[in-house]
Amino acid sequence: MTNHNGAYPGWTHVYSGKVRDLYVPTKVLDDDDTWTGDPLRLSPLVLVVATDRVSAFDRVLSPAIPGKGAMLTSLTRWWFDRLPEVPNHLAHPLDDRLEALELPGVPAEFADRGTLCRTLDMFPVECVVRGFLTGGGWKEYQETGAIGGVPLPEGLQNGDRLPEPIYTPAWKAPLGEHDVNVSYERTVELVGEVVAGQLRELSLEIFARASVIAEARGLILADTKFEFGADRATGIVTLADEVLTSDSSRYWDAAAYATAATPELRMASFDKQIVRDWLAANWDQEVSEEPPTLPHEIVEQTAARYRELLERLTTGD
Repeated sequence: MTNHNGAYPGWTHVYSGKVRDLYVPTKVLDDDDTWTGDPLRLSPLVLVVATDRVSAFDRVLSPAIPGKGAMLTSLTRWWFDRLPEVPNHLAHPLDDRLEALELPGVPAEFADRGTLCRTLDMFPVECVVRGFLTGGGWKEYQETGAIGGVPLPEGLQNGDRLPEPIYTPAWKAPLGEHDVNVSYERTVELVGEVVAGQLRELSLEIFARASVIAEARGLILADTKFEFGADRATGIVTLADEVLTSDSSRYWDAAAYATAATPELRMASFDKQIVRDWLAANWDQEVSEEPPTLPHEIVEQTAARYRELLERLTTGD
């Protein structure tokens, strides 16, 4: 057997994003020596590995956040267990489409941050749900009185709860480009009316259920983003990628939100906002193309926020 990657017998590395690395079974490629183009189109299975890399302002930073990949993976698995009615991309060992692959074991190095998944035909839509006014939505509201074409009441302040959660999708741009906020009508053009409706309905339903679970643990789920694809055998819309993690969602402490004296304390999130704030204050992109190295204390504070969210959500289950 030829190992195209060389590092992990049985697996071939095919893609790296800002945070995740993807591998396919080497056997898939060895059995078709004529393959060209995207190997994910060829393989029914992909090993998704969450790394400890951290990114901000579309740049991968140094050093990494220790344990981040394992925490994101653990939280995604935890949420999948709480959403059994939502089809997800986890590979099922008894699936006869996978038996012929003679799957290699997941490398020990990836045990706590690797996920075996079925490859899907991904939809080019990032499904964003907002329950509170903050971040880029706050900026857009100040300029237009709406978010993603959804009109909102006048007089809202940064961090306010919205009258009801809203669905504000984005178009997933090619690698290296910024995602673009689009109207719901544009998603109909991208994926068709039936799928667009399913994406909106599923996203709002998952957000509503997750919000209740978070609230019971003293947390506010302010906003999140989901990604979906079509199962290649059945066409069923399927939840993919990370789900309701610190990297894909904005969580706040409910007690701090109710009592804090300033917006900054009110909306202190359990994610890499510490990194973003430090980088914004210490990096002039017009002066230096390369971002500065993150200080040890920023790395440690960020790791602690990821860890606290994981513990608060999952402790006792």
